[in-house]
Amino acid sequence: MTTAIVVALLLAGGQTAEPPKKPDLATISARLGMCTADFTVADADGKPVYAATVHVRIRYGFMSLKRMDLEVGTNSDGKARVEGLPLGGRRLTYDITKDTRKTTVEQDLTKDCHAMYMVTLK
Repeated sequence: MTTAIVVALLLAGGQTAEPPKKPDLATISARLGMCTADFTVADADGKPVYAATVHVRIRYGFMSLKRMDLEVGTNSDGKARVEGLPLGGRRLTYDITKDTRKTTVEQDLTKDCHAMYMVTLK
């Protein structure tokens, strides 16, 4: 019985507070390749923008006849990721919007396969 009490006390004393959990990264995949685009969206004051929409239209296939629209919202840290982009594909234009604020960024997949963008919505 004494052993059970000692074990219980050791287990209770060994508990520590867990660090705050980071929000999951909002991610969407085109499943066309290995390239990525990471976004961090902030407002004019530098604060993260939650639920900003990142939209891109991808054209691919023979004569770029196929197209795919992808859209992902930012998490509470203002972060989002688009992955599975085709290596050496066409230039992509991302539209980032929140309410009435909007901006665009471009990614040239022949030069920048793993792009990172810091975007400010004003």
